[in-house]
Amino acid sequence: MRELFVDEMKKLHGRFAEMGINVSEQIYRSTTALTDHDEALAKEVTSGDNGTNSEEMELEKQALKLIALQQPVANDFRDIITILKASSDLERIGDHAVTIARETVRVKNGKQISPIEKKISLMSENIRTMLSSVLDAYSKNDDKAARQVAKKDIEIDRLYVEIRDDITKALAKHPEDAQSGSSYLIIIKMLERIGDHIVNLAEWIVYNVTGKIVELNPGKADPELLNNIFSDNLNVVK
Repeated sequence: MRELFVDEMKKLHGRFAEMGINVSEQIYRSTTALTDHDEALAKEVTSGDNGTNSEEMELEKQALKLIALQQPVANDFRDIITILKASSDLERIGDHAVTIARETVRVKNGKQISPIEKKISLMSENIRTMLSSVLDAYSKNDDKAARQVAKKDIEIDRLYVEIRDDITKALAKHPEDAQSGSSYLIIIKMLERIGDHIVNLAEWIVYNVTGKIVELNPGKADPELLNNIFSDNLNVVK
């Protein structure tokens, strides 16, 4: 009976890892579509959204079935809860990647602003590095590595504020670029939210290892960090 449970858990972890890889690819493809001005690729990302939703639903179904049939003990139950919660965050990351792809199509119909797109590309690369690192921490059940990933979210927040201010200044000079500018603002907001979901993933890893629910978002744990980011950018604008 125990061997059957272990085998089923391995399958669940495998499905979760595959979902994580697919979501990371969605982020890459959506932001690549933006920087390469590839409308066809952006539409491919939007049309593939149902795949991520189906993966989450299948994971949830299998996890709940495992709870019902195997009656797991405390540690095992925590492992299953982690998969359920973490897969929900992955699904939301996938949704944000699709939103980025949709806004990419809108940008294609407006004016592309190359310096801003380069910074968005950098922000996306940092996000994908964070996601890859947190998925690795998940596979190894490494709470210390998860905590280190979460700390990097403050850099995502810093980039978000910097690019947002660049967009605002660009639109002040060229208000006719409002369509592109509004899409850029939505895109960087989606990337910033993806960073927050990655922090959530890190928190679920810590919960799985320690049994404790912790706040790892740097901006929430230490609001002064965010205040410093905003004040630094205000000084730059001045």
